[in-house]
Amino acid sequence: MAITTVPGTTRPGRSATPYAAGPRRTSLGRKVRDNLTGHAFLIGAVLCFAVFSWYPMIRGVVMSFQRTRRGETTWVGWDNYARILDDPSFWTAWKNTLYFTALALVLGYAVPFFVAILLNEFRQAKGYLRILVYLPVMLPPASALFLFKYYAYDPSEAGLFNAVLAALHLPTSEWMQSPGMTMPAMVLASTWMNMGSAVLIYLAALQNIPGELYEAAELDGAGIWRRIVNVTIPQTRLILLLLAMLQIVATMQLFIEPLILANGAGAEDSATSVAYLIYQHGFFQNDLNGAAALGVIMLVVLAGFSAVYARLTSKQD
Repeated sequence: MAITTVPGTTRPGRSATPYAAGPRRTSLGRKVRDNLTGHAFLIGAVLCFAVFSWYPMIRGVVMSFQRTRRGETTWVGWDNYARILDDPSFWTAWKNTLYFTALALVLGYAVPFFVAILLNEFRQAKGYLRILVYLPVMLPPASALFLFKYYAYDPSEAGLFNAVLAALHLPTSEWMQSPGMTMPAMVLASTWMNMGSAVLIYLAALQNIPGELYEAAELDGAGIWRRIVNVTIPQTRLILLLLAMLQIVATMQLFIEPLILANGAGAEDSATSVAYLIYQHGFFQNDLNGAAALGVIMLVVLAGFSAVYARLTSKQD
């Protein structure tokens, strides 16, 4: 006798699970697989940061409270910090670093902004000019600095800058051999080498400013300078503040410029920076604990600048 089933019932020996459960399980499995893929990529990035960024920072903090002699490590508390603070070169390095940062804010921070304003006014060859400005960023930093050292800053009249000064009947300079010119020369090279990225960011911000604002300013009789002060700067305020903070953090880690241009310390220690002093302690004096203490001090200072920036921007927002 044939077995018949009534619609809505199940066949003998079959599960009571509705037939629609199969697609639901498939959809749920797909979501789980997608989430697992995303988390796998995230875990890889977190592991890279943990191994190459977070662990060295934590290890550096621990080493700053230790002293290692002949393979034996002992805890010495704040002795490394006291020894670093008593070193006269520590204060010289901070003075040079802050001087470089101040010069970079005057020159390296302002120049890219005005170059971006100038490029934004061009109607032809915009792409070519942007490539021309960004080209130094694509050069390896060491190659660009060696170019300045042996071609532009040659103390003889064969150097590019001295040849220009001689053609204008102006006194030439020894550049990196002169203590007074060391920092300005390094700021000039660093600005030329790094300003391309800032110019492109400023250009993107300038192109988002509504043209009606400039038209209204022109109708009110505002000149170029008034339009920059009253329209351009307020409209790009957040970008200006962000790049100012990045400029401070980057310039206070000054290292490769004195290492290549001034052979490290420079004339009369005029180029010694905090980062280069860390390099000296770690690789020349074999004082890894002192280098770690210097690194922690720099970390605290940069974190303080970042906290001040975050507080100021939060109030303005």
